[in-house]
Amino acid sequence: MRAQVLHMPGPAAALPLALEERPRPEPGEREVRVAVHACACCRTDLHVIEGELEVSRLPIVPGHQVVGHVEALGPRCTRLDLGARVGIAWLHRACGQCGCCRRGEENLCESALFTGWTVDGGYADACTVPEDFAVSLPDTLGDLEAAPLLCAGVVGYRALRRAEVQPGERVALMGFGASAHLAIQVLHHWGCEAVVLTRGERHRALARDLGAAWVGDAADLPGKPCDRAVVFAPAGELVPVALDLVRPGGTVSLAGIHMTRIPSFDYSRLWRERTLRSVANMTRRDAEEFMLLAAEAGVRAEYETYPLEAAGDALEAIKRDAVRGAAVLAVSPAFR
Repeated sequence: MRAQVLHMPGPAAALPLALEERPRPEPGEREVRVAVHACACCRTDLHVIEGELEVSRLPIVPGHQVVGHVEALGPRCTRLDLGARVGIAWLHRACGQCGCCRRGEENLCESALFTGWTVDGGYADACTVPEDFAVSLPDTLGDLEAAPLLCAGVVGYRALRRAEVQPGERVALMGFGASAHLAIQVLHHWGCEAVVLTRGERHRALARDLGAAWVGDAADLPGKPCDRAVVFAPAGELVPVALDLVRPGGTVSLAGIHMTRIPSFDYSRLWRERTLRSVANMTRRDAEEFMLLAAEAGVRAEYETYPLEAAGDALEAIKRDAVRGAAVLAVSPAFR
């Protein structure tokens, strides 16, 4: 099979990925092998490839928003059949035994493995996944449109939940890339008013197209406070701005796995019971819930496609904020 392999982190512009021929991986006990139809690219992939997230294993195949079909079953598989169409998300495996897992917080598992970071991912013709961590996909979502939902959509959904968004509230989205342009569609489904702060006219145009009530940037705040805010951009300097945006008793959630340094700020910005929360990874429940919600609410990803051979170009475009919505690798010509 073909695979885009990272041997040593480096700048995306230097194209550190190498397209190689590899044997198809064999699924282990209770694992399945998935023939990859499509794999969406994520800013987290960029953090891995450029070394902003420490990589514990090299070489590694990135990619954690994978759609394909089951082409091989490992021993003791009972849940999935050959040919089943599934998704593979960021959380590859959790131990099920640690305190976090026993509390239902598998996203915080002390021994978790992550697709495309600690185990090989979907920038390839095939990859493996524990069958219990393969995500069921609604038939109404095609491969290319489903792929960006498996991280950008799921993590955005978790970020909205961590921000305690209630139907009808006014919610600020800071940064408007792959995740936020899906989150705004969920907000509309919940009857919420969305305020978008983002740089770059391309992102602002998309926010307007998707029905944002106000669009601007962090230097030009809307006059009316918001109930909640979600910071999608990996920019720590936006955290105090987000706290300024929300009303007393409001909540700010931080959706990124990586963020630049958060500057110190006066306690008055947090006072009056404003809450600041991080978002760490996702759970299988998040993924299953969101994929059903996306089908129900008609959530659709804006995306641009690239061949597997051009994965480096896709990541460089993400870094330059030059992608409208999400970048998706069309790995197999058999995608739906």
